[in-house]
Amino acid sequence: MAKKILITGGAGYIGSHTAVELLESGYEVVIYDNLSNSSEESVRRVQRITGKAVTFYKGDVLEEELLKSVILQERIDAVLHCAALKAVGESVEKPLEYYHNNITGTLTLIKVMKETGVWNLVFSSSATVYGNPVEIPITEACPKGECTNPYGWTKSMMEQIMMDIQKADPRWNVILLRYFNPVGAHKSGEIGEDPRGIPNNLMPYISQVAVGKLERLGVFGNDYDTPDGTGVRDYIHVVDLAKGHVKAIAYLFTDPGLEIINLGTGTGYSVLDMVRAFSKACREGDPL
Repeated sequence: MAKKILITGGAGYIGSHTAVELLESGYEVVIYDNLSNSSEESVRRVQRITGKAVTFYKGDVLEEELLKSVILQERIDAVLHCAALKAVGESVEKPLEYYHNNITGTLTLIKVMKETGVWNLVFSSSATVYGNPVEIPITEACPKGECTNPYGWTKSMMEQIMMDIQKADPRWNVILLRYFNPVGAHKSGEIGEDPRGIPNNLMPYISQVAVGKLERLGVFGNDYDTPDGTGVRDYIHVVDLAKGHVKAIAYLFTDPGLEIINLGTGTGYSVLDMVRAFSKACREGDPL
């Protein structure tokens, strides 16, 4: 019988792509999302891409009773926790909202999982927990550092909570996936990064300039210690990232315990590298 996976925040960018890969790998998928930065349309598109049914619940991870009823009713085998507020700049402006939503939401989820006997958890974390890294490339052996914003601190604290509960109770199987910078979209063109309002990430910002939604792309800084002076980041295609989640879910059921895994390429690209790559990929006549 196929394992059933609950994806919190599953209608979002990473959640929807991961749902596709899980469905195509033979899992059943239940999506739980409050739609604060996503749309139910992405759930319909996941079904269209895969030709498979997805069960969707509109709900917040802070809604304890609803979450519990979903997990019990659907007989969930594992949880992929993607639900979180994630805009770095906004987290600086609204730290209380971020700490409450991300940390209290995670505590609520863990409490419900324990009460319902679901012990398998994959967490959508971030390489931001490394702070200013002591070495490059960043490996899992690198120590966590001083985060530079409340968003990063919430991810670091959420990780610590999960490490502590797993240490206290070995029934828990936990994998912490530390993302670098997801970019791109599914090859079908049905799903991709489509944030509400002004994008916080580079690729959707470039895309919105290209189609005329935004007037220009501002490049902040031209004197970094990089080949062209602009900031360098490790970008990973979102489908590769999603496939990493499928591997993590499979690993949960065969190798119990706690694992920490970086999801990146190990290679950095600058802002201007990304702009040039986008321009090269455009067809003649496309706006850019």
